[in-house]
Amino acid sequence: MSGAPDVRMFTVGPVQENAYIATPDRASGRAVMIDPGDEPERLLAAAQALGVEIEAILITHCHFDHIGAVAPVARATGAPVYCPEIERPLLSDIVAWTPPEFGPFESWEPEHTVAGGEQLQLAGFDIEVLFTPGHSPGHVTYALTPAGAAGGEQPERAPALLSGDVLFQGSVGRVDLPGGDWSTLEQSIGALLERFPADSVVYPGHMGVTTLGRELQSNPFLAELRAARANAAGEGQPIRLATQAPAAVGEPSRR
Repeated sequence: MSGAPDVRMFTVGPVQENAYIATPDRASGRAVMIDPGDEPERLLAAAQALGVEIEAILITHCHFDHIGAVAPVARATGAPVYCPEIERPLLSDIVAWTPPEFGPFESWEPEHTVAGGEQLQLAGFDIEVLFTPGHSPGHVTYALTPAGAAGGEQPERAPALLSGDVLFQGSVGRVDLPGGDWSTLEQSIGALLERFPADSVVYPGHMGVTTLGRELQSNPFLAELRAARANAAGEGQPIRLATQAPAAVGEPSRR
């Protein structure tokens, strides 16, 4: 169980959110589901077709498009739900936080909360939980590595990063929603770039799959971060970032 994880993306609902089913090894029949935002019947059918049992449901943040299918999936699978601690009230009363043109969705009381810094062992994965606010106040990113893939005589494998709405292919999460903040989001992205290798695959909450290295090189929203990293590397100084989004590239993606 030391190879790359099998991560399947399912784009669901009117907001085109990416839900994921991840298994460290298809033969194990064990999996986690990340951000089931809508279309629960489709997600449950996909798990059945893959021949896996969902052993946990991981939530990156509690905007309605990422949690709309949590209740029916959790009920059908019996899988415990891991929810960002700060945003638990949104999942517990989803109707109050959902625009009237979407839904209806059902609230759910999560079995566990996370705040960042946790090390979870679920469904054959070693999972590091990272606090990555900026798009939303309690947002977390999950770094998934098949159990046993790190350490020993083999080089450490880059994890799969389930990044929610932090970093997208060519864009970033919007910061104009309640609790959003550009400088905080930029710091969160910078922390991911510092913590993980460039070939780490990013599985975002919208749009296509990418890598940390690709986004650092070409994402227009990371121009300030690229410059700060280059200056810091040349001068041996800590990275210093702007406090406002760069006006030249407009506001972050409306996701």
